[in-house]
Amino acid sequence: MTVTTYDDLIYQQRPDVPEEELDDDLEESIPQVLKLNLRGSRIDLEREILVSLPESLLIVMFPNGLVLGGRGGSRTSSDGNQYDDDDIEEITHVDFDPVALKHVLECYDRASKIDNSSSAVSFHPLLSNKQPIIVLREELEYFCVPSKTVKNTTELKLLCGEHLKQNDKIFVALEKNIARENNVAEQHLIDMLCDAGFDRQDNWGYRALEPARTSVMSMALVLLDMNGPDNPVATAQKLLLFWRKPARKCWWEGNTIEVQQKSVRLWARRTWTLELALV
Repeated sequence: MTVTTYDDLIYQQRPDVPEEELDDDLEESIPQVLKLNLRGSRIDLEREILVSLPESLLIVMFPNGLVLGGRGGSRTSSDGNQYDDDDIEEITHVDFDPVALKHVLECYDRASKIDNSSSAVSFHPLLSNKQPIIVLREELEYFCVPSKTVKNTTELKLLCGEHLKQNDKIFVALEKNIARENNVAEQHLIDMLCDAGFDRQDNWGYRALEPARTSVMSMALVLLDMNGPDNPVATAQKLLLFWRKPARKCWWEGNTIEVQQKSVRLWARRTWTLELALV
């Protein structure tokens, strides 16, 4: 008999890091309000909110670490010129979709208004005054192989990306992978997420093509059902394994589709990142 553990479901990204070290380092280096420029869209983000964002999201937003004051630490005024004057506000440029960040912040706002003091799992010290949010993110990189030579490969890539974007059911791709490989661990992963508040027919809450890349990024955030009928205590304990420990799973798939009356072999590499955030 094979015993399935949660390490089999999805693979850990990094070892444990003491919570106190993370908080101290962040708070010492980040101002009270961080002024962000996300692909031309301005967002002011409080430090308290920033440090509570899912770690897997922060890694994508700041792949080289948080550099205050724009690229290379320069200071930028509202007229676009650079100054050394300490009174000029620092604007940090981030190559990340502002719509995706707003989607996360809206979920955080909903979670902050929920009182879980009388919930079934309020006995846990981490959950007594916090609302858990399950954060599931997918990075989908795709590659197009047309059966015949095409003149405009850029247009072909965009059309293939739109095809993938429109197929926005969260679990369909993983269920196909389960059926193909008979992977019981992946089925347990879906079952766990559905016990926690997802639905098998759910769509991604955010899904968009990345500019200048053959990539689709998707996110779904669900508030953990703290009073569900199916043993919410056990589900919460399982998901707490992913608090501040984002974990990943990657797999490939290939399909043949029709694009502009041409047969195209479309290869996709999907990377799921699962994490639990507390608000």
